Amino acid sequence: MIKLEGVRLLPGGGEAELRAQAARLLRLRPGDIRELQVLRRSVDAREDVAVVYTLAVAADNEAAVLRRCRNKKAGRLKPEPGYRVPVPETRLPPKTRPVVAGAGPAGLFAALVLALAGQEPILLERGRPVEARRADVERFWSAGELDPASNVQFGEGGAGAFSDGKLNTGTRDPRHRFILERLVSCGAPEDILVDAKPHIGTDYLYRTLQNLRRSLLELGTDIRFESRLSDMCFENGALAGAAVEGPGGSYELPCQSLILAPGHSARDTFEMLHRRGVPMEAKPFAVGVRIEHRQADCDAAQYRRYAGHPGLPASTYKLSCHLPGGRGVFSFCVCPGGKVVAAASEAERLVTNGMSEFARDGENINGAVLVNVTPEDFGGGSPLAGVAFQRRLEEAAYALGGGGYRAPAQRVEDFLARRPSAGPGRVRPSYRPGVTWTDLHGCLPPFMSAALEEALPILGRKLRGYDAPDAVLTAVESRSSSPVRIPRGPDGQSALRGLYPCGEGAGYAGGILSAAADGMKAAEALLANQQQGEQAL
Repeated sequence: MIKLEGVRLLPGGGEAELRAQAARLLRLRPGDIRELQVLRRSVDAREDVAVVYTLAVAADNEAAVLRRCRNKKAGRLKPEPGYRVPVPETRLPPKTRPVVAGAGPAGLFAALVLALAGQEPILLERGRPVEARRADVERFWSAGELDPASNVQFGEGGAGAFSDGKLNTGTRDPRHRFILERLVSCGAPEDILVDAKPHIGTDYLYRTLQNLRRSLLELGTDIRFESRLSDMCFENGALAGAAVEGPGGSYELPCQSLILAPGHSARDTFEMLHRRGVPMEAKPFAVGVRIEHRQADCDAAQYRRYAGHPGLPASTYKLSCHLPGGRGVFSFCVCPGGKVVAAASEAERLVTNGMSEFARDGENINGAVLVNVTPEDFGGGSPLAGVAFQRRLEEAAYALGGGGYRAPAQRVEDFLARRPSAGPGRVRPSYRPGVTWTDLHGCLPPFMSAALEEALPILGRKLRGYDAPDAVLTAVESRSSSPVRIPRGPDGQSALRGLYPCGEGAGYAGGILSAAADGMKAAEALLANQQQGEQAL
């Protein structure tokens, strides 16, 4: 087949127009094209708005077609290497079953690789199955009743289960296609296989996670919910066992290989690792606020005359700037047509995040606007200094909101003028259980406030309306990534053998797709080390 890139259509163009455009670029008649497959689809709104396709085209005598068309964006379609599960030569399970701690994207796909390799892993998850978790989260959003064990951060699917479900990544890896195809087989929309900015949405993630769980169970995975990794035992520098807090109480779990996929909010796990002497280090991360605009205004700024066109998705954005003092400010986790959500996991500490459903048809668009922070900002003497910094921010935001997990909020115009807001303008805040109108300078450190004040007008020049007077800021976004890194060697293990840190919580990923791929890498490393150990016996 022929791979044809850069095929542009006006919004609303259908299959007939796509076939005609491909034929024109290849100097063929539309009827000469035997098969047409969309490989990738994106929206280009830089000058005039167009939907841009990469296609696979089948035609007779394709070598002659390529010679004749002289199109630099046409060439032979080369098959990309697919992912193959590294099944060990010896399929006997190890003396103790491998354990995976954490059922976020990294833990789920680590467990899947182990299960497909015949290892029948034990998967521990401190939170609840997604069905029960969904009810717990809804109760928190509607009534402000936080369950520290089951919330937006903890439970089946991890923090990504209550988000936009974005699957963007800047790297090429055969694992990514495997992950996407597995998600589709479990009920995710097929569009994620072709969209340049794929997303699932919270509504589809809910069903997808249940089907992925069923697959793991059918492959022999022992899934234990409400089971928190509370301690580990090391002997002679190697893992010897784990302690688990389960529904029936505490118990010891024999364990020589453990994939640690804790997520970025497992602060008690980080504290336990620190006590047990697991090497850890504080790392840079970012904190800030959520900003909300009307989706229609964002569409108008980017799609111009095509704003509202049914052939275009809800617009999104990606913005950044480097301030004269050297600090970076950038957008993160943008949720078109979504809501700002309460994402706390600890009592009397307030956290915001964003989510949207697959249709992205809500009134507002929201995203984090974040300020880079380094160990120099929060005092990097301890590996857990970043955790302490996050907690201080969250406590200040909770207090400024007045309790009950109401979030402090402020209009952009008032924030820049350093005066409290009295209420909303055109943009109505979507956060539940509700907002308290105030001055966010009361909960943000001076360096953060100054950076946001300087950056908002700059970003407003990059995207018209970003710094609009009525845009709403809601504090505080503190969980954009993990504040710690758990070092690992080339063999995937910590300096304490048998421990395989991975995913976003361990400091090695930043999103659903990259975390899932990193979990797969951890499972591959475990299998390779296990095979080498068996061969040495």
